[in-house]
Amino acid sequence: MSSIAQRVETLHKLLHQYNYEYHVQDNPSVPDSEYDKLLHELIEIETKHPELKTADSPTVRVGGEAQSSFEKVNHDTPMLSLSNAFNEADLRKFDQRVRDAVGEVEYMCELKIDGLAVSLKYVDGKLVQGLTRGDGTTGEDITENLKTIYAIPLTLNKKISFEVRGEAYMPRQSFLKLNEAKAARDEQPFANPRNAAAGSLRQLDSKLAAARKLDIFLYSINDFTELDASTQSEALDELDELGFKTNHEREKVNTIDEVLEYIEKWTKQREQLPYDIDGIVIKVNHLEHQEEMGFTQKSPRWAIAYKFPAEEVITELLDIELSIGRTGVVTPTAILEPVRVAGTTVSRASLHNEDLIHDKDIRIGDSVVIKKAGDIIPEVVRVILDRRPEDAVTYHMPTHCPSCDHELVRIEGEVALRCINPKCQAQLVEGLIHFVSRQAMNIDGLGTKIIEQLYTHELIKDVADIFYLTKDDLLPLERMGEKKAQKLIDAIETSKGRSLENLLFGLGIRHLGVKASQVLAEKYETMDRLLTVTEDELVEIYDVGEKLAQSLVTYLENEDIRALIEKLKSKDVNMTFKGQKLSQVEGHPEFAGKTIVLTGKLHQMTRNEASNWLKLQGAKVTSSVTKSTDLVIAGEDAGSKLTKAETLGTMIWTEQDFIDKQNEINK
Repeated sequence: MSSIAQRVETLHKLLHQYNYEYHVQDNPSVPDSEYDKLLHELIEIETKHPELKTADSPTVRVGGEAQSSFEKVNHDTPMLSLSNAFNEADLRKFDQRVRDAVGEVEYMCELKIDGLAVSLKYVDGKLVQGLTRGDGTTGEDITENLKTIYAIPLTLNKKISFEVRGEAYMPRQSFLKLNEAKAARDEQPFANPRNAAAGSLRQLDSKLAAARKLDIFLYSINDFTELDASTQSEALDELDELGFKTNHEREKVNTIDEVLEYIEKWTKQREQLPYDIDGIVIKVNHLEHQEEMGFTQKSPRWAIAYKFPAEEVITELLDIELSIGRTGVVTPTAILEPVRVAGTTVSRASLHNEDLIHDKDIRIGDSVVIKKAGDIIPEVVRVILDRRPEDAVTYHMPTHCPSCDHELVRIEGEVALRCINPKCQAQLVEGLIHFVSRQAMNIDGLGTKIIEQLYTHELIKDVADIFYLTKDDLLPLERMGEKKAQKLIDAIETSKGRSLENLLFGLGIRHLGVKASQVLAEKYETMDRLLTVTEDELVEIYDVGEKLAQSLVTYLENEDIRALIEKLKSKDVNMTFKGQKLSQVEGHPEFAGKTIVLTGKLHQMTRNEASNWLKLQGAKVTSSVTKSTDLVIAGEDAGSKLTKAETLGTMIWTEQDFIDKQNEINK
């Protein structure tokens, strides 16, 4: 190795160490001037010898070349959201559900950082990719911007491969400085640190992101096979040891009363923190209990987010407008005198349904209290009766659809009014917009305005018509040039290859969400097989309830829908499941259907490689040893999981036993 290369290696080591001490441990060992001097030296060397610059060089912290766009990438496992609790009663119900499921329990309480959820992927200890949460299934690749956050390690102190998730945020001090700079340039300031953090991480020029001085706390791991942790608490400790920054205000407790004490403490002390929090996250601590409880379609059953009470403000309700959704539900919306709430200007708020309007006695012209539910969705809390004007107007929902004038109905057991006219324009347009959305057919460029124009010009009347469009059809549309029209036609053609679950979700079948669409597509594989299923068959599937079973069968039995499917088929729209069905891999009889735990350090492969191989053989790889565990594969320094396996009498293999079996199967 040349002396220059050796110097680069030395500078890397020193700068990574000083960076960790300053940004993670908050305990710098050298003055800032020393760090700056060494960084400047490294920049000069890399400028003269660009071949010596590596992906994990400390110089990437200052930002690199600007990008033209962010690539969309599917998460290896979905980034689910948490269900919310807003009061003590919600938390006690959660606690009862947990104890009914697993008995005695420990909880880990953590501060809920108000920022942007991100996912970091490491391979052999090196950061290779960073994604936004996006819609939970697909995020944007913002790796270069995330590298500018000094608290994110570019290289770990162990060569492991896994994905870790956390919250990127803007410290209050950085937020104040950013808005001061914006004010000096007569620019619109950011409303709050959360918006500022999100805007910073979506800058195409990573140098701009670097200047914003963001930070991060890591809080979860999507696959524990590379770690020895058996609890959330141990997992966070291991992240600390690996060089990550976690939030140390966390606390392990044993009762829901202790959870409430933790919440009370931080409700009072939250303003003393150097960053914003918007609640408290409560997680079942033991991973074994987490696995036992599992997940719903949208969130883990073993965790909940307590949200701090929302800010309330007073404004005037000017009018009530109606909107019709793709399922025909008519929703009233309050039109408000614009007012600032929780950092943003609000001029509209959902009133949900007629019963709510009458129960709260909401009238046009009233002064009303509004808040953002979960700090996101504006809602009318109550009317201030003392301020009611004499000419306030009592509101009555219409008897007929404001879009098609068809009579509205209220289905038994529901509070919503619904238009049941299958040719209602508002419903059809909303259905078309849903069909082209990201989690459905993902037709890039086919937005709401173009859909509305196409429908108004009678170029599309149903979702299948989209695939019959030509460039000549598109060119007369407003702001539609030759290049844009061709790009849209290409996007439509590409979308024909989407997998069956995307098509199912896009059809907008009532009660059918993203996860259930995936489950059905995996199980039945083709649309033709789905057309023959019965309600009795469907309710036997874990993720399908009676309402969805009835809705799906009724939908698919409709002759108009069957004609629509044939119309889609005639344009070569894919009708089969195209994903890899790990859940139904036949595998090798030695492993198929077995529950296996990997523990300790493996030398001949990574835990991730071992886990993937086992899954391809039909095994279920879990992170906790329980009575239902069939096999534990123990590497070097296996620890507590090996001890528990020995106590339970579980079959144990060494890494060499595992390698020998692989070789035997491969022969």
